Amino acid sequence: MSDTPKKILIIEDEEIISNLLAKKLSQVGYEVRTAFNGKEGLEMLYKEKPDLVLIDIVMPQKDGFETIAEIKNDEALKDIPVIIISNSGQPVELNKARGMGVNDWLIKTDFDPQEVIQKVNKALAKTSPEPARDEA
Repeated sequence: MSDTPKKILIIEDEEIISNLLAKKLSQVGYEVRTAFNGKEGLEMLYKEKPDLVLIDIVMPQKDGFETIAEIKNDEALKDIPVIIISNSGQPVELNKARGMGVNDWLIKTDFDPQEVIQKVNKALAKTSPEPARDEA
């Protein structure tokens, strides 16, 4: 098993939130990259091939839903887990996100950094092979 840290790409135009998330995730051992809009985020996705993406919805140049659509329609990127970080928790947006294959959702005003770490760990656990366990 590799000791290489999992790579996370944060695509978020609010620098304070991006920095907070990057700091917390780095502290628990993740390798973190940041992009400040969807266009830059897609460029980094192709270059970095992260293990997980945290993405805002409302951003300049290319919004989160446009970016997610490109991720999910690309054979090389479609299996990368995506967690949305947004100010909105409207049911219509949540349903749209679920329909696009998003793994989870965080509301910026409601989450604490520990919740982010838990959701990231959970999403990455689904993509990593579990070690075999004997069932008693």
